[in-house]
Amino acid sequence: MADHGSTSTFAAAMTAPLAAALTATLGLAAASWVIAVWQMRGMDMGVATRLGSFAFFIAVWVVMMAAMMLPGAAPAVLRRAQASGGVRAVPLYIGSYLAVWALVGAAVYALYRPHGYVAAAVVVIAAGVYEFTPLKRHFRRRCHDGVRSGWGFGLCCAGSSIGQMAMLAALGVMSVTWMSVIAVLALSQKLLPAKAAVDVPVALAIVGLGIWIILAPSSVPG
Repeated sequence: MADHGSTSTFAAAMTAPLAAALTATLGLAAASWVIAVWQMRGMDMGVATRLGSFAFFIAVWVVMMAAMMLPGAAPAVLRRAQASGGVRAVPLYIGSYLAVWALVGAAVYALYRPHGYVAAAVVVIAAGVYEFTPLKRHFRRRCHDGVRSGWGFGLCCAGSSIGQMAMLAALGVMSVTWMSVIAVLALSQKLLPAKAAVDVPVALAIVGLGIWIILAPSSVPG
């Protein structure tokens, strides 16, 4: 009985840091959703959205990425907490992970211009085609592997989701609707194994969305 009690105590001690890491990660994601929706209120102008100052945009972008990407990063955060023996490594891991997305945001700010629906459609079609490429499959596979550093994991996730981020920028970078759609897509791809029966229809649907935008731009949701 004493051995059983010791084993239970040891198991509880081992799972407590993981539970704390998971709670912190998902709690930060939930808080980021609330802040992002509040920050983006009234800013969505679809393809004509303007980004404002660099500092403002990066602040909003990082909060958006925390909201969208941290739920899918939770398994990697737990692996890091388990490997380090506690929750102390989690802030650095998440911070370096979000730093990669901040750099992506800086690139978006440098390249983005208000545009028309044809340009948006071209970006969406390109994002759909990217889903078929070996590079996409490589980065998605790496997202499922054990990447020890938050920086490395962030690079893999950025490589996997870069087409989806381009879609967000093209369709409405301050749109809560498109942010939610792409967050669900990114989350599913991070948590679920690659399967052609699912992935090919999704990629074709993205290409179809781009064609639809060209044919019926007025029906595109903001």
